[in-house]
Amino acid sequence: MAQNFRRYAMKGIGTSAVAMSANFNSFDTIVGINLANRAATAIQASVYILINGAADNETNRYYLIKNAPIPSGGTLQVLDGGAKFVVQSLDRMWILSDTASSIDSWVSAVDDIST
Repeated sequence: MAQNFRRYAMKGIGTSAVAMSANFNSFDTIVGINLANRAATAIQASVYILINGAADNETNRYYLIKNAPIPSGGTLQVLDGGAKFVVQSLDRMWILSDTASSIDSWVSAVDDIST
């Protein structure tokens, strides 16, 4: 059965967490997350998920990676070695940097996993 592949791209993410462009709307699988450092210096990046539409605060954050260093001009692949994450309706992914306008991100997902 065919799957619906999706991509979500965001530019210039900085010190205010940015939500991926859409809530997940079913049982979806995140198959790739790439973060690129646009800044002239090293940065620290975090990626987290809020589940079930929870408010964005430290208590509700489920980190996929937290304060990971990325050198200037470097990239970080958050999912390594074939790891995948299943998300469901109302879950939302957020990306954050310790430096203003420093991350370009690319997230690949499979939408509506067949049962």
